Amino acid sequence: MILTNNLTPDSACRTFFSNDIYFASFSNAILFDGKQVIRPERLVRYENDMSLIIDDTKSAEDKKRRRDIVVKTDVDGVCCLLSIEHQSTIDKNMVIRCSNYEMLEYLKQLKNKKLKRLVPQVMIVFYTGDKKWNTPLELNDYFDIPEELKEYVNDWKIKVVDVKEIDASKIKDEQTRYFIEAIQEMYKGNYEGLHRRIKMNRDNFIYAAIITGSLDLIRDLPEGDEIDMCEGMERMAEGFRNEGRSEGKLEEKRSTLKEQLEIKLGTISNNLELQLTNATLEKLNILTRNIFNITNEEDVLKIIN
Repeated sequence: MILTNNLTPDSACRTFFSNDIYFASFSNAILFDGKQVIRPERLVRYENDMSLIIDDTKSAEDKKRRRDIVVKTDVDGVCCLLSIEHQSTIDKNMVIRCSNYEMLEYLKQLKNKKLKRLVPQVMIVFYTGDKKWNTPLELNDYFDIPEELKEYVNDWKIKVVDVKEIDASKIKDEQTRYFIEAIQEMYKGNYEGLHRRIKMNRDNFIYAAIITGSLDLIRDLPEGDEIDMCEGMERMAEGFRNEGRSEGKLEEKRSTLKEQLEIKLGTISNNLELQLTNATLEKLNILTRNIFNITNEEDVLKIIN
């Protein structure tokens, strides 16, 4: 049983992609247009703690970096490292971070006397935030480079994949496809679309809800390894219809919405918390239906006031 209060979007994503079938199916869709190049049975988990001692003559600092999921496999008989780095928020330093991860790994490989050649790396930045990614994808985007120097300045590119824009039809594994589609439908507020995720793995649905901040969707889920989404969504709908039969239910609704807003906004002000406490059940239900469209506290106040 998943303890949802201990899970963050990052840990939910890491847990999902720790499954070799899900990792391979997702990577094949993103890197090879759905062609089954990467085989789950040929994935080996790779230890990716990386340390580099930096001596600036004043102090030695141990810098540690750890990517979310890293596997070793072969592509066309060549050993490679593949990784997925989850991002729930936009990071303007992502190109620098990714290049740091990879260069530290290459430095570590150079110390391995058994390696005749370095092992190439490919990293997918899996972005699950509700806004559009709007920061650099190449190192050269950070610079104003004189024309005379352009051919000499080294570049570094990253592959950012926005979950909202993935063509899920290219994902061959059914449960991986359902996971991506569930996230997309949750962001759209499309409950009818969620109905079509028939026989989805229950844990994966919970991970999708945690990633999107849709905690209301998992409160009344039926038990079992798989859930019939038609049955599950109907139970949730019935739960919403019966909301407010007691003050305890109303307080539970406020508490759940507060958790969702803290996930989406990071923190909420004392004023907003007070407004939620005084809001009517009708206003809270409207807020629940529009939770996917909330980007700041002003959006919330417009709904509940």
